[in-house]
Amino acid sequence: MTSILIRGGAAAAGLLALLCAPLMAQEALKAPDAFASITDDGARAAAIFEEMGRVLTHPRCMNCHPRDDTPRQGDDMAVHSPPVMRTEDGFGAPGMRCNTCHGEENVAFVNGPGSIPGNPAWHLAPISMGWIGLSVAEICAAIKDPERNGGMSLDELVTHNAEDELVGWGWEPGAGRTPVPGTQAQFGALTRAWVDAGAACPQ
Repeated sequence: MTSILIRGGAAAAGLLALLCAPLMAQEALKAPDAFASITDDGARAAAIFEEMGRVLTHPRCMNCHPRDDTPRQGDDMAVHSPPVMRTEDGFGAPGMRCNTCHGEENVAFVNGPGSIPGNPAWHLAPISMGWIGLSVAEICAAIKDPERNGGMSLDELVTHNAEDELVGWGWEPGAGRTPVPGTQAQFGALTRAWVDAGAACPQ
């Protein structure tokens, strides 16, 4: 009887691993070396940015990059509840500032599963960096434009993607949220490779 249970448990574990493998693979980000066979710099840069787009178009990023004055929330990118507004500095209106509810770190709900997201710099991206509804190519054009990206050079953008704490929250978003694919280090490496290849955008 014991041997049957052991064999059954092993089979179930093997089946679970088989079923989860595609999900695990989906979460990985390709390394820059995966694009080394593309000899044309522009084509290689565009392909790398497409991979970066898996992070940039994820709800963890998109929710704070709306093209209007209303943040989104959750994996379904629902309109933020309670209703809040951007205001000029991106930190919310008086009496309803982002840090009214969002602290310096994620806080687990006490009455059920899930959490309130938090970060010391929690706020909306500038409206010039609104991405919801844009294609990956359009996001690329916005990201590399200093007039829209807060005046960052391409090298500064690499540092931002690789080291910024609020960007990094996307990989540690708290209970109840799907993290963005890969790691921040991998995302930073892709950004570096994209810049080094000429920072061309997908068509």
